[in-house]
Amino acid sequence: MLTTTLSFENLHIHGDLLVKLLKARRQCFIVQNNWNLPEAEGMEYDQYDTPASRWIAVHEEGEILAGIRLTPTTAKCGMYSYMIRDAQKGMLESIPSNLLDFQAPVDPDIWESSRVFISHKVPASRRTRVQAQLMNQLIETARELGAKKVLGLVPAVWSRWIGRLGLVAEPAGPVMEMDGAKVQVALMDLTHTHH
Repeated sequence: MLTTTLSFENLHIHGDLLVKLLKARRQCFIVQNNWNLPEAEGMEYDQYDTPASRWIAVHEEGEILAGIRLTPTTAKCGMYSYMIRDAQKGMLESIPSNLLDFQAPVDPDIWESSRVFISHKVPASRRTRVQAQLMNQLIETARELGAKKVLGLVPAVWSRWIGRLGLVAEPAGPVMEMDGAKVQVALMDLTHTHH
């Protein structure tokens, strides 16, 4: 099992890994979760997939097992910044604007994680290990990018597994129902992880 952080600068080294990641995202979010998201050429993408973002892929023998997108809270592309902030500003129909208990930060020390998924093909017996690989790479990548905190809209059960992975996080907004799933914004503190 390999874990790779992709950026526009290193894409050429990793062949079609980003393409496979975006296709796996389509399978997860559009096909299985039935989310109404943009897609093209069998890939799911949105306005936050820009050179400012990074994509983490957990993969094995050409198969994507899990993925996550990291975007700086300082990102700006046309009228958009990052998902949680744009949702708070009422710019995203599918996400309630009251998702956060405080003003969405614009801070080089804080990055946003989004589009977190584990492939439905990963058997239950391996999910915890795959999830740990994904989160460990998230922490390592975010730290390399200078992040001290990561803000993410995650399944509301996050508190059950976050401590098990040696992470410290706190709720940053209310538990909400979105597309039939309970979700919540959590703020992960990368300066206080305990391994």
